[in-house]
Amino acid sequence: MSQLSFVPNPSQAVSMAKYMKNQFTFLGVPKPIRAQAEKELLKESQQWSTAQLETEIFHYYQRDAREYQYLAIDLFNQNVLRLNLAELKNYLPLIATKEWWDSIDAWRKGFNDYVKANPETLAEVFSWFYQAEDFWFRRISINLQLQSKSATDLLLLEQAILFDRKTAEFFIQKAIGWSLREYSKTDPIYVTNFIAKNNLSRLAAREGGKHLKKESKK
Repeated sequence: MSQLSFVPNPSQAVSMAKYMKNQFTFLGVPKPIRAQAEKELLKESQQWSTAQLETEIFHYYQRDAREYQYLAIDLFNQNVLRLNLAELKNYLPLIATKEWWDSIDAWRKGFNDYVKANPETLAEVFSWFYQAEDFWFRRISINLQLQSKSATDLLLLEQAILFDRKTAEFFIQKAIGWSLREYSKTDPIYVTNFIAKNNLSRLAAREGGKHLKKESKK
């Protein structure tokens, strides 16, 4: 089994760390270069057993540099549709480690892909994140169905949004706006009415209504 190590670029590391509020150590490997370096390992990973996959993902995620967390999540997203529900749940402790918007939104993409491919699992997966004490988990519950279009379970979406409607956390309010903005591309009337009747924060209402405003100007 191959092991990947990124080549540091100190001239980029400082600015990359600064962009993430200096919460993490970076090697300074920009995304295009990292993606090229990962290419063969991602391809190889599709031949691993799901147990081997889990071992490798945990290994990379626990390394210091942020680029290795990105690699771990890329391995997860590349292989997520091979997992059963119990295996999928094994990754929750990693999500709760080294949390910030970059990792949370990247993890969310994999869970989003999973529930789209396996819609019968949506309610179960949603329950792992909904009403969690960790607000980053709740961000995932709010955005779990992004780009699900007409397949969106509106009851679950409403539950997630209304639970955190009054939460002051910026990243929660941005998530609410994001989910509504995305769904407004499918059902603008629903989103218009939802914003009007639910007394959302100014941030969530503004973000959620951006696509509606663009449409009204056409």
